[in-house]
Amino acid sequence: MSHTLSLEYPENLPDALHMTRAEFEQAARLAMAAKLFETGKLTSGQAARLVGMARVAFLGELGRLGVSAIQIEPEELEQDLAAAEAAARDHTQQ
Repeated sequence: MSHTLSLEYPENLPDALHMTRAEFEQAARLAMAAKLFETGKLTSGQAARLVGMARVAFLGELGRLGVSAIQIEPEELEQDLAAAEAAARDHTQQ
């Protein structure tokens, strides 16, 4: 089951942005999906489906929007880095 979200916008807005109506509406869907992904509300797969594009294509678009494709908390990143450093030390000591 799916639902429809309607959004009112001024008739001249796409023209002001040098876009067609279809381009503007796709950009708005992409922006919404990117923000929901960035805030952790959706996975990249869920966000891509929301926009109607492949996950890899969605991840590629994130950079253009200034959104990191890797969503990780600083603490988790520090733990991963510490684990990688420990593994590297263990490997060099063998």
